[in-house]
Amino acid sequence: MSATAHRQPLHRGRLFDRLKASCPGEWSAYIRHPFVQALGDGRLPEHCFRHYLVQDYLFLIQFSRAYALAVYKSATLADMRAAAAILNGLLETEIALHVDYCRQWGIDPAALESVGEEGANLAYTRFVLDTGMQGDVLDLYCALAPCVIGYAEIGAWLGETAVLAGNPYRSWIEMYAGDEYQQLALSARDQLDALAAARLNERRFDDLCRIFRTATRLEADFWQMGLDAPLSDAAE
Repeated sequence: MSATAHRQPLHRGRLFDRLKASCPGEWSAYIRHPFVQALGDGRLPEHCFRHYLVQDYLFLIQFSRAYALAVYKSATLADMRAAAAILNGLLETEIALHVDYCRQWGIDPAALESVGEEGANLAYTRFVLDTGMQGDVLDLYCALAPCVIGYAEIGAWLGETAVLAGNPYRSWIEMYAGDEYQQLALSARDQLDALAAARLNERRFDDLCRIFRTATRLEADFWQMGLDAPLSDAAE
């Protein structure tokens, strides 16, 4: 197939679906991880969830840096504005909402600031940033896709299968299953396709698959980090 053919407009989600199909084992291990399943049936130990929330706060800070990098790496003003809008939303809204949600679980802002990043957190976030620094904006968005779009798949699945009555994690599930986050994920799919229309060829696709596969594995490790939280973290 010619390079020209690969530059034709892609239908919604095509690049993401191809990336996901390239690593079915890793993808399944991520979106059906025991941590996720325990969220769905409400049996996840609360100290594990609190540990996850603290690390997720630290993750959001690095996530913001990744979108700042996306602004710099973008080749068009439209792409810069799209990345800047996400960055602004993270800095001005999402992090504050996360802090408020942590308060509901007995985690105050001082605790969030005093805890260091776990190895699994460092591994994934620095992989994303390093991928973006070494590559271009398409590489960066492929490294982010398992998180941005994967959480929507997890949310949609839990929205259909989870036991919500009496489930302490119901609000978390409903957030990611909800229309607002699902639409954000669709926009992320569209952004991948738009970037691929200008930059993708088959030789490069193999490299993007490696990025995506590694990011997916590191996301599963992030769940495992929460599941392995020591009981001493119950007071976090």
